Amino acid sequence: MASSTELRVKELLREKGWTTKILAEKTGMSESYLTHIKNGTRRWNEDSLRKLANAFEISPIELFAQRRQRTDNIDSNVSMPERSDLQLKVQVVPVVGEIPSNPSPYNNQLMQITTGYKDIFIPVLNTSDNGMFAVCIENNLMAPTFVKGDFLIVSPEVWTRSGDIAAVEYGNETIVKGIMQVTYTEDFIVLESVNHKAAPIALVRGKDHFRIIGRVIERQQRLV
Repeated sequence: MASSTELRVKELLREKGWTTKILAEKTGMSESYLTHIKNGTRRWNEDSLRKLANAFEISPIELFAQRRQRTDNIDSNVSMPERSDLQLKVQVVPVVGEIPSNPSPYNNQLMQITTGYKDIFIPVLNTSDNGMFAVCIENNLMAPTFVKGDFLIVSPEVWTRSGDIAAVEYGNETIVKGIMQVTYTEDFIVLESVNHKAAPIALVRGKDHFRIIGRVIERQQRLV
C-alpha cells in the first residue's frame, strides 16, 4: 500500500521515456539525490517538489501516489489515511458522490461506498481537517464555474464568510443539500447558484432552516 507521501517519479520517468540523468538536467538536482527520491529512500522538500513538478509540467499534487484504504468492512473507529509530518503536509481525503449531512471519517467513508466511490481518495496539501471530503461533480449544471469530473474539496472546519462558496443544507419541508454561494445580510441569508444562472434564494434568519456543512476550499480537475 503506497504512502500518501510517496512520489510518482519512477512512473512519470517511464511515461516520459526519460532517464534519471535527463531529469537531473531538467531540474538542476543531482542524479544521486533523484535516485533516492525515485526509490523513496530520501525525503523530498518543497523546493525539490516544485522543481519536479515544473520538469514534468504537472501540479505538485499530481506527483503524489494516491493511497488507498480497504473499506470492505466499515469500522466505527475508522481513521483517515495517514498524513505526512513533513513541512509540506499532505492529507488524503475521500471522494463522495453526494454531500454528507454530518461529515466525519466514518460518515464520509459510508457516503463513499453508497455513492459508488469506494476506495477513491485524492491528496490535498496543508490541511488538518479530518472531516474533509471531496465531492465529485457528476454533471454540468454548475458550468462553467465547475464542470463534470471536478473534485470540490469541502472543509467543515473552515469558517464560511459572505461571498464564499459552500456545501449547504436548507429548506423547511424538503431538505436540500447543494453547493451554493452564500451571502449574509442583516435579515436574510441569500443563496445563489455558483454560475448565477438560477434565481437567488432568500432565507429568513432564525426562521428558515439553514446550515453550513463546509466551505469549498479548493477545486481539483480530473486528469484525462
